[in-house]
Order: sequence, then C-alpha cells, then structure tokens
Amino acid sequence: MSAPLADRMRPKTLDDVVGQKHLLSENAPLRNIIASGALPNMIFYGPSGTGKTTVARIIAESTQRKLHKLNGTNAGTADIRAVVAQIDTLAAPNGILLYLDEIQYLNKKQQQSLLEYIESGKITLIASTTENPYFYVYGAVLSRSTVFEFRHVTPADVEEAVMRGFRFLERERGEAFEIEAGVSRHIAAACGGDVRKAMNAVELCVLAAKPPENGAARVVTLEGAKSLTQKSAMRYDREGDEHYDLLSAYQKSMRGSDADAALHYLARLLEAGDLPSACRRLLVCACEDVGLAYPMIMPIVKAAVDIALQVGLPEAQIPLADAVILVCSSPKSNSGCRAIGAAMADVQAGKTGPVPRSLQNKHYDGEDQAVKGQFYLYPHDFKNHWTPQQYLPDVLKAARYYIPAENKNEQAMKDYWEKIKQTKPEKK
Repeated sequence: MSAPLADRMRPKTLDDVVGQKHLLSENAPLRNIIASGALPNMIFYGPSGTGKTTVARIIAESTQRKLHKLNGTNAGTADIRAVVAQIDTLAAPNGILLYLDEIQYLNKKQQQSLLEYIESGKITLIASTTENPYFYVYGAVLSRSTVFEFRHVTPADVEEAVMRGFRFLERERGEAFEIEAGVSRHIAAACGGDVRKAMNAVELCVLAAKPPENGAARVVTLEGAKSLTQKSAMRYDREGDEHYDLLSAYQKSMRGSDADAALHYLARLLEAGDLPSACRRLLVCACEDVGLAYPMIMPIVKAAVDIALQVGLPEAQIPLADAVILVCSSPKSNSGCRAIGAAMADVQAGKTGPVPRSLQNKHYDGEDQAVKGQFYLYPHDFKNHWTPQQYLPDVLKAARYYIPAENKNEQAMKDYWEKIKQTKPEKK
C-alpha cells in the first residue's frame, strides 16, 4: 500500500510549506532561527495538518542533523534511552534532533528523562502538541524551550495546495484530469485548515472519479467532491482545547447578544453531535447572563432544552435555535451571578458566624439562655408582608451582595421594595 498523498508530496523547503507565513516568510522569527543554524529547543503548538512535522524534517535536513522521531502515544523511557545512546557516536556526528510528536501523552517522569540532554545541548528537542503546552508540557521542559504556534491554514492557501496535489497525481498517474469549477475551492473550505485532510480528499476524488475512456481526461466533479468531504470540515475533540474554545465562543456570543455568531457555534456543536454541551451552556447563559433582567427566560429555555433532548438530533436544532436567539435578544443582567459570587467569597473566607437567634429552628430555650424567647417576626402578619429584622449573622449584618442592575425588571423590583421599606411596618 502506498503512502498517503500528503507524505508523497511533502514539502522539501520552507518555501513549499503551505501557510504559517507568520513563522516562515522572509525575516519571520522561525525562519531566521533555522537559517542561523543554532537551534534552540522548540515546541510546535497547533492543530493537526498544519505543517509541524514537515517543518521539523526540513530543519533536520537543512542543519544536517540526525532526525529521530518518537510519538508520545506509544513511546516510553526505553525509546528515549535508545536515542540518547547514539549521542557522540558516528551515527550522529552533528548531534541529534529529536522530534517528539504529541508530547502531551508522555508523563512527567518520561519528560524529565530528557532534561539532562537538552540542557547540555547533546539533544535538540522539537516537540509538537495539539494541546496548550502551558497545561500539558512539564514546566522544566517548557522553560528550556521556545514555543511557536502553528495556525489553521487559510482556505486560500489550502486551495493552492489542493491544485498542487492534483498536478502531482497527474504526473504520478500519467493521465490528464479535468477538474470541475469549484472543486478545489470546496475541498479547501471543507478541510477545516488541515492540509493533510485536504490532500486525502484530493486523492479520494481522483480514485472515485469515473475511469476515462479512449484517452480522455479523468473528470473530477464538484458533486463527487462534496460527497467525499461532507463531514471533513469538523475539527472537534471533546477533551481538547478546540472543545473548550468552541463552547467559550458559543457562550460569549450569547452574552454579547450576537445571535448570528451564537447560531454559528451552536451549528458547529450540533454538527459534531455534542448536544449535551450545547444544552448545558445554553441553560447556564440564560441564568448567568440574562437572569433577573427577564426571569421567565429560565423556564422557557429549560422547556426548549427538554424538547431538544426528547426529540434528539437533527430536530433538536429547532428549539435550541429559538432559545439561543431569545437569549441573545433579551436584556442582560449578571446581578444574580455577582451576588452569589460575593456571598460565596465571604463564606470561603470564613465569614460566617452563628445564625441569628430569631431565625434558628428552636422551639424552647435552655436553662443557659439569659433572654428567653425566639422573637421571630412572621412577615405575613404585617402589612405589605414585610417587617424589618436581622437575617444575616452579626459579623455580616451590614453586608450587601445583591445590587440591582440597570434594567426595567430589576429597577421596578428595586423601586417597589424601597417604597415598602420606607413605610412604617404595621400589623394586619
């Protein structure tokens, strides 16, 4: 079985690498470092299919260093020791360049085993990860390395690579292709910035095309490209950064009252089949970001979520879209969220104290109680169902957690209670 197209036509020089111009264009930081020949230890951070492995190979070839590649998903301490054993031997006269793919899967002890050698310069480490290195890479390794972020490749850059892929296959297969209008653009847009995925789609489109007759060109149709790439634009790992970035954007778009953006992120969550996360963040947003500005939104959104979970996908998108638009269109208030946050902060700081006697669940006084009686005032015995009395513990009796926000609903409630509390309490 032949290697994938992305490997068969892997770039040989930095100029051939698709995208990453912020790192590899003329006078860009990484390009200048490579040209200097004095390589630091580096961590390449970014999505799959954006050129991390390719750039590491080019660096090894341009600096004439022995390249060893390990993958964190299956490498162990023994594999690292085997690489170290080649130091100062004829097998690696110019030093060792260790490319450690998916370093986040190595445990702390395994990462620590590299320290002595990368610190002495006997091994130059290039580690790659699709996860945030500041969370997943051991601190001592991170502090001895420079992090370079590889970004999603733009559709325009991917389209250039797609056309190059078709030309490569024409030469390799010795036949002509007729590429329908829109094919390369569709593949570029559908791959989600992953060049490797785009190359796979190119090869599949060629293999799936109807064999030509009488020496005619092989026709690659737009319909065929669409059928082969219908799901390929989705980049989604429910345990990775992409998951939390998407959920964050979804909730922040609702908080920011941008219905179009919120619906976009909702669509991405639902396309990935992540109905539970879409529902959970929607419920949170209704309570946290609309809250008391429109209290009825909470049961409304809850009902929409119940419908969505009952009918399932794809129909779930309808009640969820309605609820998302409602959250975006509603007035906003986080006064309830801020209030409970302030109360929690006091409790966590140890500011509690005994419950006032009038509120305690006691029906008799012990002999040690100097003043007998509970003295609780039942608010419903009074006009307007209110009478002043202390509810907070003594240490917090002046605390104020809830501050009404500037919206019609909360200001109306504020005005109501200010009026009530300015009147003299009277028993009914």
